Amino acid sequence: MAYSVGDTVIYPHHGAAVIERKEARELKGEAREYLVLRLTYGDLTLMVPADSCEEVGIRSVVSKKEVEQVLDVLREPEGKAAGNWSRRFKANYEKLRSGDIYQVAEVVRNLATREKDKGLSAGEKRMLTKAKQILL
Repeated sequence: MAYSVGDTVIYPHHGAAVIERKEARELKGEAREYLVLRLTYGDLTLMVPADSCEEVGIRSVVSKKEVEQVLDVLREPEGKAAGNWSRRFKANYEKLRSGDIYQVAEVVRNLATREKDKGLSAGEKRMLTKAKQILL
């Protein structure tokens, strides 16, 4: 998908970002167009090759219909989680890394439920905060 300056997009692991500008850069003798993204949370600016957005996992903000579907995921009962902490953490990390809004919603749902029931480790608390940031 082609993005324009001023568009708001979602960047995996970081959440919402605004495309500030497009910039041509030469790397190893090859000219490429880059999107300069300013994250809405924190003071971080990223440059992403314009032709690699899909590969990186950048996506558009979800539609109202998709928001309803995400809310449905959040309302569903918690799915079967891996028994031990390291497997559960790795599975949740992979879901976050995917950039898929529904998988991120599953992470929020599962960790929020676990937080109420049993509490979370420090790593899982950070992951829940990051997942909420990406989701919102």
